[in-house]
Amino acid sequence: MGVGKSTVGQLLAERLGVGYRDTDDDIVAEQGRTIAEIFVDEGEPAFRALEKQAVHRALAEHDGVLALGGGAILDADTRALLAGQRVVYLSMDVEEAVKRTGLNAARPLLAVNPRKQWRELMEARQHLYEEVATAVVATDGRTPDVIGSFVVGVVWGL
Repeated sequence: MGVGKSTVGQLLAERLGVGYRDTDDDIVAEQGRTIAEIFVDEGEPAFRALEKQAVHRALAEHDGVLALGGGAILDADTRALLAGQRVVYLSMDVEEAVKRTGLNAARPLLAVNPRKQWRELMEARQHLYEEVATAVVATDGRTPDVIGSFVVGVVWGL
């Protein structure tokens, strides 16, 4: 959350001359409501089912840069589909997350005690991000332009 996946993803797509797609945007467009509303109205399991469908559909349909929501890797089937793909894990520490997002309550998984919940989410997910990642890129203190250049150079070798 707040790591810059949308901004960096769009820059990366421009530099590579390919399309950009975000599965969170797909879900919002399909459902006609925000992700926070889906969480509140139906709960996390219902959202995760929608997310899994959106990711699987996007991987089948889209050739360019694809941004996935932070919880997409929780699903084993999704992780299996990501095997063999170029996957970049954009990482940051909690202090950077506070600077970028304020860890505000608009993010449903961070509604109560955001710093503690952010740390717990990262402890639970980090090994899964690393499992699917082709490259891990620390974003702390870096601009999206610098991150995009690094990813193009290191991951795509351009």
